Amino acid sequence: MRVMIVDDEAPARTKLARMLAAFADVEISGQAADGRQAIDLAAELQPDVIFLDVQMPEVGGFDVAASLPDNGPALVFVTAYDQFALRAFDTHAIDYLLKPVEPLRLERTIARLRQATQPSGLSLTVPVRLVVTERGQHHVIECRQITWLESADNYVQLHVGSRAFLLRRTLASILDDLETNFVRIHRRIAVATAMVESVEQRAKGDALVHLKDGTQLPCSRSYREALLARLGQ
Repeated sequence: MRVMIVDDEAPARTKLARMLAAFADVEISGQAADGRQAIDLAAELQPDVIFLDVQMPEVGGFDVAASLPDNGPALVFVTAYDQFALRAFDTHAIDYLLKPVEPLRLERTIARLRQATQPSGLSLTVPVRLVVTERGQHHVIECRQITWLESADNYVQLHVGSRAFLLRRTLASILDDLETNFVRIHRRIAVATAMVESVEQRAKGDALVHLKDGTQLPCSRSYREALLARLGQ
């Protein structure tokens, strides 16, 4: 079981690594001191499990989880605060550990990980930001700045102003995270509801969606009623 530890406090990383070393079937593959480094290392090392601190400067644990590819590593959140537990389990995390981590409690976590037959999915309840890596550079994108999403095979294009960023996730999975703020208007396109200026009905039940930044996007007949219902809410 290849494990990666993410925590912005070096003593916390050291202590958890020492505790995990007691398990013969656990290998520490890497450690990261912040969210951006965690995303880099996860792509490079492909760990089976990430022990992930929740509160870190700029890019927190939930932001990291939302930025990982679909079918990524299983997650175990580690934090000193219990108020994040419900949100952590919304990500389908395997477990949620409170600091200071107790040895017996960690044993139960390892037992759960051993029982997991495959990596856990990583959907979230409305992440605040996403991190996209392009040519070795990390772009931290505020979700509220995304105007629309477009499917591109196993990637999603995040349209932010005049720029587009590729995130290695499917449209369906990212909408699981952002669905309260986005609505699908086409099998390949979803828009931020707050960015919709108007909906122009076209022939045969199709429509043209006008966004506040001037972008015009096609809306399929099968999605038009759902779009109007969401806007009506």
